[in-house]
Amino acid sequence: MSQRRAEPLAQVSDFEIRLLRVFRAVVECGGFSAAESALGIGRSAISQQMSDLEQRLGLRLCQRGRAGFALTEEGQEVYQASLQLLAALEGFRSEVNSLHQHLRGELNIGLTDNLVTIQYMRISNALSQLKEQGPDVQINIRMSPPDEVEQGVLDGRLQVGVVPQTAPLSGLDYQALYGERSLLYCAVGHPLFYVDDRKLSDARLDEQEAIAPTFRLPADVQAHYQRLNCTASASDREGMAFLILTGRYIGYLPDHYAESWVQQGRLRALKAESRFYDLQLASVTRKGRRPNLVLECFLQALAATAEPVTA
Repeated sequence: MSQRRAEPLAQVSDFEIRLLRVFRAVVECGGFSAAESALGIGRSAISQQMSDLEQRLGLRLCQRGRAGFALTEEGQEVYQASLQLLAALEGFRSEVNSLHQHLRGELNIGLTDNLVTIQYMRISNALSQLKEQGPDVQINIRMSPPDEVEQGVLDGRLQVGVVPQTAPLSGLDYQALYGERSLLYCAVGHPLFYVDDRKLSDARLDEQEAIAPTFRLPADVQAHYQRLNCTASASDREGMAFLILTGRYIGYLPDHYAESWVQQGRLRALKAESRFYDLQLASVTRKGRRPNLVLECFLQALAATAEPVTA
């Protein structure tokens, strides 16, 4: 006779799910003895777990004894219901795992200007790898001065940025990526453009009108600008290039960015062996950020493809 429960089953616990897995194996193997090898436990343990399941469900699930193993009518219904439950659990597991294989969502990245001309720049490679892993990922790039990139990461508008590494801001994590060298340039039309470096004194350089950046820089880099006669300013490197190309100012630019104008004969570096500074570029993310699979995949790709360079 069936063992009727006084109350309906309130919930299915992890323990009951394990018992249902044992029950399924017993049914599919055709009995307790046959299920021993499939489950890796002895017949007495199987019998005890079947009894526990019947007690928890308040139902007689099977007949066992000399006549052999056989399901009751209620056992048949529980078996079918257990197949649906276990299949749903497996479907849930597979769906969650697929999220790791098929990325979805957005990547909001902020970049300081003029990084794309770095010969060993690998940001595009990392974005390509991200897109390969997640074809449905939407990539949004915002070009901003370094200070705005850092602020965007801090307030959550951006998930990651790439900026020149200066004094770290509280609340942000920095990961070094590449090094770049900046040289002091003037443009054709400037009085110093055709002056031989050997005849060009530092004092003469320092009295020329020059351009100062308004974005944050390390103290050792700021010292290079403090010795110049800065009568103009720019919020980014492109703005500095505009002013240098007027032929009225001298200023520092990354050598990779200035290279095309140098080849065209429009810019020249002034005393390149001594008037330069090196700057490290870094990725920046917010400390204590919430887990985000798209961001983590991009950072992993960036770390794998980056080639740190020290000039």
